[in-house]
Amino acid sequence: MIKARFGARTHLVFCTFAFFTNLIVMMSLTVAGTAVLNSLVADLSPELAAMLLAVVIGGYTLIGGLGATFYVSYFNTALIFFLIILLMVEVFFNPFEHVNNPFGSSNSIFEFVACWKAPDTSIGNHGGSYLTFFSSGGLVFGIVNLVGNFGTVFCDQAYWQSSVAAKPLQGVWGFIAGGLCWFAIPFGLATTMGLAYLGLSSAQGAPLLSEEDIMKGLAAPLVAQKLLGPVGEYSMLFLILMAVMSTGSAEIIAVASIVIYDVYQTYICPFRQDHQDGQCILCGRFLRQQKEDEGQTEVCSCPSAEGCEACNEDTLARAQSKNVVKPHYTCKAHGAFKEYQEHLLNYKNWCIILCTFLSIPLCLFCWAVDLNLAWTYYFTGILISSSVIPIAMSILWARATSYGLVSGVVGGCLSGMAAWLSYASTFPGGLSAATFVKNTGEELPMLTGNMVAISVGGAACIIVTFITRWRLTPEMEEAEWDKTRDIDNPLSPWVTKYKGELNLDDGENFHDRPPLEIVIRKFRTAKFTAYTAAVLFTVFFMGLWPGSMLTVDILDLNGFNIWTTISRGWAFTAAAVIIILPLYQEASAILKQLKKNKKEARMDDKSQNEALMQPLQQKNHNSGIDSRPIIKSSIGYKIINKHLDLTNNCSLSNSSSSSSISSTADSKSSSTSSLVNAQ
Repeated sequence: MIKARFGARTHLVFCTFAFFTNLIVMMSLTVAGTAVLNSLVADLSPELAAMLLAVVIGGYTLIGGLGATFYVSYFNTALIFFLIILLMVEVFFNPFEHVNNPFGSSNSIFEFVACWKAPDTSIGNHGGSYLTFFSSGGLVFGIVNLVGNFGTVFCDQAYWQSSVAAKPLQGVWGFIAGGLCWFAIPFGLATTMGLAYLGLSSAQGAPLLSEEDIMKGLAAPLVAQKLLGPVGEYSMLFLILMAVMSTGSAEIIAVASIVIYDVYQTYICPFRQDHQDGQCILCGRFLRQQKEDEGQTEVCSCPSAEGCEACNEDTLARAQSKNVVKPHYTCKAHGAFKEYQEHLLNYKNWCIILCTFLSIPLCLFCWAVDLNLAWTYYFTGILISSSVIPIAMSILWARATSYGLVSGVVGGCLSGMAAWLSYASTFPGGLSAATFVKNTGEELPMLTGNMVAISVGGAACIIVTFITRWRLTPEMEEAEWDKTRDIDNPLSPWVTKYKGELNLDDGENFHDRPPLEIVIRKFRTAKFTAYTAAVLFTVFFMGLWPGSMLTVDILDLNGFNIWTTISRGWAFTAAAVIIILPLYQEASAILKQLKKNKKEARMDDKSQNEALMQPLQQKNHNSGIDSRPIIKSSIGYKIINKHLDLTNNCSLSNSSSSSSISSTADSKSSSTSSLVNAQ
């Protein structure tokens, strides 16, 4: 979409920032994963841990691919939520009465946490208590987390691939349900493991981990290890592997897609070297008449691949072939493009392997320079949050220009970097090699860089856009959105996918488009649902809920029980939804497809019976032979008579019976013949 609206230069800029996003997310995954593996597995080196994660991610990605990833991710997520519930039950209820677990109820956890004083720092908690929401450090983390996650969601191609693969209304509700279920992980798991760590530290009388180990994300594995012993260690090991495998696979696929489809296919080896916007990728002709040519342009007439007989024959021949190398496509309209897409898919698989191996030196580099999970997580917003508002404007704002988008993305990122490094240089040691990671990882410099990046990026995008395009007529706006309507895959057109929702008939050409008004009207519900959910959730999660918690200075036992009960309830509800709902939807889809298959089978039998009945009836009518209908049954073909008139056909039945008696001496055979004729 970026290339269609704003050209190659803007497209390459956004490809670069999309690659940065996948890079920083992979850094966070590998750094956190190797740190946890090193803490749980004795004598495991960082090199071996990085190789183990690379093998798990790469093998999972290559074997499954994007389609299988959707199904396997369900089992990963179900296992993750099962382990989360297991840890929550152990912390709050201790059902197996483990000796190493000093808790067992919310009351006991409250007593331990209330006795543990928060550190007295410039960024600390009100009253030195962990039972308050008046926390300057928590506020800084919340803002940085919000900015960084905005950047990740908007710029990470893994999210876009999932959203494009889903239909609008189902996709909207899917993301709403997925977001609410995902919130159980930071809310439920973090609350449980964080409180358990504070309670264990209070019971011991000293912190269990250093500040550096906490920044690496080792608090949760330590709690699981202390409370559950080997069971907790294996639980955290599987939880980390499942999470890293699922997310890392999505990131690897996203990087490979950018390299192959956005760069290689578009700029290095395109299917048509002289391809222009508005032309058919298959034949090279324009998809529609050009206004300046006054109807003289020869337009594309390529058929749709869905009903193409040659394509169906190719598919059947390749499916029946048992050779490793499948037969070449023979369809003159789509064969060459299908061959080209297969080559791209092969290159993408090799790219996945390469990216997987490159994740090993990336992880080892982070270990060598002593980067931790907190540093990479805070730095995400500085690097990519400047693209949030420009990407939103490219989708929602017809006035947006390439100069506005590029200035916003690049200008915001550079401004954020400058503000971050400038603030960090004021700390003792400045930006020297010995103190660079420590000073740049401080919370206030990170907060400054995040806020400057997203603010300057949005402001520059809007201001430069108005400077470069002040006047926008309705005709210009319609022409701008028309650029995006021809973004399509000729082998799987979007009109074919949505013809059920749009009530469309099969078109002759793959590029046939319904009127824009129909598309807008049909998907208005999905648009309204998305806007409404965005506004309501923003008000609730960023206004009402935090504001209501700030009305309490320090939580008492009753308030603490309410808070922990909400977190557990949210986690249990999310687990039930994430495990049961997909199973119900999949079972419903299977039953629906089975009913459809039975209906199609009955229709095929009916058409075969009608085709068989017509020539037989015509032949029998001409020769004077019995012309009653013939149908196919489980025991063969039989004759039926739906309109038998016993009064008029009595003599015929008797004469037939007499004829049978004269020709056959057996009276039993005679009565049987008479019965068959009567029936």
